[in-house]
Amino acid sequence: MATLAWARAAIGAASSALAAAVFAVLDVVDVVLCVVYAILDGILEESPVRCYCRNRPEPEPEPEGMSDTLYARRSAIRDALLGLVVRRRRRRRTPAVKWRSSPRWSDCACKSCVAWQQGRGERLHVVVKEPDPSTKGFSGITLLAFFANAASGTSAVFIHGFTSSSSFWAETVFREGSSLLHSSTRLLAVDLLGFGQSPKPGNCMYTLKDHVEAIERTLLIDPPPHNNLMSSFHLVGHSMGCIIALALAAKHPTRVKSITLVAPPYFLACEEKAASQVALHRLAEKKLWPPLLFGSAVMSWYEHIGRTVCLVLCKNHLLWEWLLRLLTRKRDVDFRVRDLTRHTHHSAWHTMHNVIYGGAALQDANLEAVQAAAIPVMLIHGVDDHVVPVDCSRHHLKAKLPRAHLRLVPGCDHTTVVSGRERGFAHELTAFWSSAGCSLPISISQSIVRVP
Repeated sequence: MATLAWARAAIGAASSALAAAVFAVLDVVDVVLCVVYAILDGILEESPVRCYCRNRPEPEPEPEGMSDTLYARRSAIRDALLGLVVRRRRRRRTPAVKWRSSPRWSDCACKSCVAWQQGRGERLHVVVKEPDPSTKGFSGITLLAFFANAASGTSAVFIHGFTSSSSFWAETVFREGSSLLHSSTRLLAVDLLGFGQSPKPGNCMYTLKDHVEAIERTLLIDPPPHNNLMSSFHLVGHSMGCIIALALAAKHPTRVKSITLVAPPYFLACEEKAASQVALHRLAEKKLWPPLLFGSAVMSWYEHIGRTVCLVLCKNHLLWEWLLRLLTRKRDVDFRVRDLTRHTHHSAWHTMHNVIYGGAALQDANLEAVQAAAIPVMLIHGVDDHVVPVDCSRHHLKAKLPRAHLRLVPGCDHTTVVSGRERGFAHELTAFWSSAGCSLPISISQSIVRVP
C-alpha cells in the first residue's frame, strides 16, 4: 500500500514537472510571438492594437465589462522576458484599442466570413424553427417572417457555448427532438456576436453586456413602432451560453418564462482570488491532461499563441474543410468541426475572458435577480463533464438556487449531455416547460425524469 502511494506521488511529481517545463517553453514562445505580431501589425495595419502582455495602463480607462484576467496572466519567465522587451521598446508606444476595420490581416476574408457586412447591420444570425400545424413538425423561416408573427405563440431562445454556433442546437435538438417539443412553441437559436454567421466587429470588446445587447437588438427590441418583439420566452443555454442567458433573464425578469442551464460554469470567489481568477484557474488549469484542459489552458493564457492557432486554422478554414471532405469522402464537414473556425481571434479571445472569466464576477447579482423574480430554473449537467465540473451545478448553483430542478446525466460529458441524446433532452424540456406553466397538448409526466 505504501509502495503504491509512493508510486502515485512520484508520477504526480513527474507530471507536474513536465507540465511546468512545457508551459515555461510556451511562455517564451508567446513573448517571441508578441514581438513578431507587433512588427507585422505595425506594417500591415493602419492603427495597430496593443496586446495585453503588459500591465494595465492606468491613465487610460478600460471599457466597461473588461475582465482583470486579460492582464493577470502572470509567470516569472514571461514577466522577465517582457521586461526586457518593454525596456527596448519604451519609446514606441502603441495606441489603445481603437475603432478599426474587420477583418484584420490575420483573419479570414472569404465571402462567407464577411457576408455579415452586407446589409444585416447589427443583427445576429438566427435559425428559426416555426411550428407547422399541418405536418406536426417544424419548418425553417426567415427572421423577417418571425418578426411578423412574434407576438403570437410561445418562443424559446437557445444560446450556444464557446467556439460554437446555432448549429449546436439546430443540428441536434431542432432536428431530432422537434417532434417532442411544444406544437406551438417557436424555436430560435442565435449565433452569438463574433461567432458563426453573426457580425464580428473589430471595434467591439465582446463583454457580457455586448452579447446581451446584441441579442436584444435582434430578438427582443425593435425600433419604433414595434418596441417589443417577444412578450415572453423560454431561455436555454449551454456552457458559456448559460452566463449570457442568466444576464438576459436578470435584465428582463418579467418576460422570461423559464431558464434551462446545461453544463453551466459557476465558481465561487475565495479570500485569495476573485471569482474571475477562480474561473480562469479551474477552467484553464495549466495541466497536460486531459487534452481539452491543455487546449483550454493554451488558448486562455497565451494571447499570441492563440492568435497563431486562429491564423492557421480560421484564416485557412476553406482549405482545411476541403481536406477533411477529401479524406472522409463526405460532402459536408461536421458542424462541430466547422464551428471551431467560424470566429476571429479578437472575438474569441475577448469573449473568453470578458464573458467566461469576467462574467463570473457578475453571476451572483444575476442569480439573485433570477431568484427574486421566481423564474423557474432547470440545471442539466453530465456527470463525466471534464470541461465544466459537475460540482458547478450539483453544489454551487443548487445552493444558490435551491428551488431549481437538478438533472445529473450519468455517462455524459460536456457535449454529449445534448448531442447523442436529443430526444431525451427534448423530453426534459417539454416536461420542465409544462411544470413552468406552459400548457402542453403532449401527454408527458410533469416531473423531471432521468432519460437515457
